[in-house]
Amino acid sequence: MKSMIKELWHGNIIPQEDSRTNSKEMKELLGYMARHHEDLEKSLTDEQKESFEKFHDCWSEYMSLAEAAIFEYAFRLGARLVMETLQDTE
Repeated sequence: MKSMIKELWHGNIIPQEDSRTNSKEMKELLGYMARHHEDLEKSLTDEQKESFEKFHDCWSEYMSLAEAAIFEYAFRLGARLVMETLQDTE
């Protein structure tokens, strides 16, 4: 069995790109979002487009930070569950 730690170190495990998060529902929603994004951009003035792009960039950065925080929390929670499981409960 391969070492999970080594696989993570070498970049062979990439949680944010895990294909299990790309469910049918998520792919469908991404399609809707892309279509609405395109429609909205067509209706905006140049000034509004610039403002919208700034908002989009900030939102993307926020989501990246949020995903990292969620991953860290979930990883720590999982580790605590493992530690509790291994401890003698008597």
